[in-house]
Amino acid sequence: MNKQVFLKEMDWPEIGVAAPLPAPSVEEMESRIAKCHQMMKERNLTHLVVFGDREHFANLMYLTHFDPRFEDAVLIMNQTDTPLILVGNECVSHLTVSPLYNAKKLRHERYQPLSLLGQPRDESRSLDTILQSEGISEISNVGCIGWKYFNGEEFPDYQFQIEIPAYIVDALRTICGHDNVVNASDILMAPSYGLRAKCSAYEIAVFEFSNVMASEGMKNLLKNFRTGVTDYELVKEYQYTGYPLNCHIGIKSSGNQHIGLSSPVGAEIRKGDPCSTNIGYWGSNICRAGWVTESEDDLPEKAQGYVDNYVAAYFRACAKWFESMKIGTKGKVFRELIDEYLPFDKFSVYLNPGHLIHMDEWLSTPIYAGSEEEIQSGMYMQVDIIVRSPNYFSTRMEDGIVIADSKLRSQLKEQYPDIYKRCMARREFMINQLGFSLPEEVLPLSNMTGIIAPFFLNYKKILSFKA
Repeated sequence: MNKQVFLKEMDWPEIGVAAPLPAPSVEEMESRIAKCHQMMKERNLTHLVVFGDREHFANLMYLTHFDPRFEDAVLIMNQTDTPLILVGNECVSHLTVSPLYNAKKLRHERYQPLSLLGQPRDESRSLDTILQSEGISEISNVGCIGWKYFNGEEFPDYQFQIEIPAYIVDALRTICGHDNVVNASDILMAPSYGLRAKCSAYEIAVFEFSNVMASEGMKNLLKNFRTGVTDYELVKEYQYTGYPLNCHIGIKSSGNQHIGLSSPVGAEIRKGDPCSTNIGYWGSNICRAGWVTESEDDLPEKAQGYVDNYVAAYFRACAKWFESMKIGTKGKVFRELIDEYLPFDKFSVYLNPGHLIHMDEWLSTPIYAGSEEEIQSGMYMQVDIIVRSPNYFSTRMEDGIVIADSKLRSQLKEQYPDIYKRCMARREFMINQLGFSLPEEVLPLSNMTGIIAPFFLNYKKILSFKA
């Protein structure tokens, strides 16, 4: 627990960049649909109705590789027929993004109430007619998938609490009856058995591309961090590529310290202030927090001892977190070790110390107090341990890692050798240069995993267990 931590100046590793990947193959998409069909059969569900919008796109994306833009969309699946996707006026032209659609393995229908207000509404069948034409009747059992499911602590009848738009649920329950329409979001999102909770080699490759793009942006921002400019100007150093974001670009500096989760506001970056910032593309979120200083000498009096009293403890806790990230470890272990290494009265770690991430920034998590859910191969974890202090502000090491057994590692090495090689190079840097003890199943996807630079005006000063 008292392992010595050193703050030393060193060059960051040059791991390399990742090339964008093609859309998933039809075979990859069909395998996801087939897994979904199996889950439906196990639950005796005749149909799934999957809702998505611009914010809550990831479940539709997983099943169709289509994301709604400007409007909503609804996917209707039974256990045998080609799925049907309902889209509004503007998304019809976007359907060609889907490999299933291009292979004529995804039907579509224009349902104009999904469109924005005031657009044409004169070419659509009614929703109940569409649902009935897909075989939904009084004897059907329908599972609804949105972006959230509930448990008995929240609602006594939690399986009937459905968060997708009421007009869809009302139409289904008018046809099927109340009790035959249930929340089924856990099929895709539950941490232990949800289909999106375990990644294929292709998904790992996609998420590595996203992590590299985001982490190289963060590296560029920290290398060019400066005062006397606005936060608007500074975030240009992220070199945003146009790839879709899964959360707002954030930065907290002089003008918005009192606003949680704030985006840039046009405030000046000033020496001696705390700062946190993040960029999250689909499939990643890279975040760092520290002080706009060159060294401890520039810190305000209340923050003196920042590295020794605060950041070093956080670094040790993260190291123990990594060390414990093994297949079979129960989620409660991580909550317990963070409570031990980072006492709440000093570090205020309120949210779960780590969670599953996917195309969306937060999928779900096996890590919570008392969790018996185990870490499994294929889980894509976000190193997301958020500390806060009235004196020391915060520090952060937030990147994505994948847990992969020998079989999944072999698949990744065979199908994507360059990606596997970069993962091994990141491991080598973390182990040999930073002194972490990493289980063999941990594959870091970000080019700066493990790096904490507490002083943003001197990014080369980073923490290590090696002198």
